[in-house]
Amino acid sequence: MFTRLFLEHPHSVGEGYWEHQRNAWSFSAALLVSGVACLIHGLVPAVFVRTGSSTVARLYDCMVVNRARPAKI
Repeated sequence: MFTRLFLEHPHSVGEGYWEHQRNAWSFSAALLVSGVACLIHGLVPAVFVRTGSSTVARLYDCMVVNRARPAKI
């Protein structure tokens, strides 16, 4: 049960528990900051014009495009 809850997913993406936690929290922080920028952009369209889209593109590159694939066993 412990392995399934805490280790299975991080290992499936080639990370340890602590590495996965650090990456998840950094994504969370980036999304929170970007979300606030998007809320402000909704009120004042001239500010934070590219913040949301550039954050999504950067996170997509980190998560999908440039991720090191786990070795096949």
